[in-house]
Amino acid sequence: MVPKRIGHIIWDWNGTLLDDKWLCIESINVLLERRGLKQLDISKYHEIFDFPVRNYYERAGFDFSKEPFETPALEFMDLYISKCFECSLNPGALQVLRSFHERGVSQSLLSASEEMLLIKMTNHFGIKEYFSAVTGLNHHYATGKVALGQQHLKRIQVHRDEIILVGDTCHDQEVAQYLGVKCILYTKGHFPEERLKSCGSEMINYLGDLCFSC
Repeated sequence: MVPKRIGHIIWDWNGTLLDDKWLCIESINVLLERRGLKQLDISKYHEIFDFPVRNYYERAGFDFSKEPFETPALEFMDLYISKCFECSLNPGALQVLRSFHERGVSQSLLSASEEMLLIKMTNHFGIKEYFSAVTGLNHHYATGKVALGQQHLKRIQVHRDEIILVGDTCHDQEVAQYLGVKCILYTKGHFPEERLKSCGSEMINYLGDLCFSC
C-alpha cells in the first residue's frame, strides 16, 4: 500500500538508477576467464546474482578454499571502476528525480557500493543535488545494506510511514521490510521480473512509472 503522504524516496543505485548490469557481467567474466572458469551469459547472471555477493561468486564457480574472497572482489572493483563512468542512468531516472524534487519530495541514496564512489558518480551524472543523504559501505565487498538501513533512517529524519524504497533486487525488499517502509521494485535491473515476483512487492518496468505509482 502506498503511503498516504510521500515524504521521501530512498533510491538504490546499481541497477536501479544506474544501468551497470552490462559492466558487472563484463567484469565478472574477465575474472572467470583468468581462472579458467565458464563465463556467464545474461540468463545465468540473472539466475545466480544475489547478496551478499560472496555467495554469488561461489555460484559462479569461484573456489574460496584456493583464494580468499577479497582477491577476486578487489579485482572486480578495479575493472568496474575503470569503466563505471561509461555507464548511463536508466531510462527515466533523471526525469523522475527531477519530478520528485519539484514536488518537494526529498530523496536519498542507500547502496551496497562504496560511499566515496557513490558520491563521485552522482557528481559525474549531475544528480547529487537531488539527494539529502548518500549512504554506502566503507569497503568494496558489497556485503549488503541491511545494517546500513537504520543509520540511513537517522540521517534522513523522515517518518518511516512516509518513505518508499525503490530498488531492483529481493535484497532491497529485505531492507525495506527490515526498516518498515514501502518497497517498489524496478524490473530492468540486476534481478529479472521472474525473480522479483517472489518478493511480493509492487513492480515497475519504467522508472517514470513511479510518478504514477506514487
